[in-house]
Amino acid sequence: MKSKLAAILAAAVLSSGTLVFAQDVVHDVDKAAKDTAHATDKAAKDTGHTTKVAAKDTAKGTEKAADKTGDATKTAATKTGHATKTAAKDTAKGTEKAADKTADAVK
Repeated sequence: MKSKLAAILAAAVLSSGTLVFAQDVVHDVDKAAKDTAHATDKAAKDTGHTTKVAAKDTAKGTEKAADKTGDATKTAATKTGHATKTAAKDTAKGTEKAADKTADAVK
C-alpha cells in the first residue's frame, strides 16, 4: 500500500511539475508576443515619420525647382524680347536705307 501511495504521490509531483513548466512557457510566449507587437508599432511609427519628412523635403525641392524654372523663363523671355526689338530696329534701318537708295536711284 505504501508503494502505491508513493507511486501516486510521485505521479502527482511530476504532473504538477509539468503544469508549472507549461505555465512558464505560456508566460514566455505571451511576453514575446507583447515585445514583438511593441517593436512592430515602433517601426510603423518610425516609418510613418520618415515618409512624412521625405514628402516635405520633396515638396520643398519641387517648389524650389518651380521657382528656378520661372526665373529662367522670365530671363529667357526678356532676352528674346530684347533680341526681337534689336532685330526690328535693324530691319527698320535697313529698310530706310534701301528706300533712300531707291529714291536716289529714281531721281
